[in-house]
Amino acid sequence: MNYILFKAINGLARRGTTMDTIMIFISQKTRYLYLFILICMWFRNNFYKKIILYAGISAGVTLIINRIIQIFYFKPRPFIVHRIRLLIPSKNNSSFPSKHTALASAVATSILLHERCMGSIMWLLAVLTGFSRVWVGHHYPFDIIWSAVIGSLTSIVIDKNTYTFQSFTTWIIKMYSSFTKLFK
Repeated sequence: MNYILFKAINGLARRGTTMDTIMIFISQKTRYLYLFILICMWFRNNFYKKIILYAGISAGVTLIINRIIQIFYFKPRPFIVHRIRLLIPSKNNSSFPSKHTALASAVATSILLHERCMGSIMWLLAVLTGFSRVWVGHHYPFDIIWSAVIGSLTSIVIDKNTYTFQSFTTWIIKMYSSFTKLFK
């Protein structure tokens, strides 16, 4: 089933340069759009600063979880096992979990839990990121789905335990405020 879905999505690649270009762009550059959105949110007020910090904590924990999974579980990428339409080169590391998708989902979920509109936009970007990773031939669909689950669950757990990070986030925001006052 996983490979059948992969073939259906990846089979659309190299049929038209416009869609391929869009998918390559999404796969490689969406992280910069995320960064831009987060920076814009950071400068709104302290409420958004806390959201951004929790999103950063969630992303960091998600990276650690991804790395642990990759140490104990290796799944070859589709282009290693099958003849596919690979649009851009990739490392020969494990297909699962997808770092791009897990991070995008972690950040999007962290934002969505507190800011519906922006979180929904970021979730749309996360879904497009995951889809593009299949399109370009780097991951299987189930790798994407489970990576999104990992990122989302990590963010939910972090959000439910905000008291653990409360003093840290408050300290960061105070330090930032003190630093910016130096330039006023």
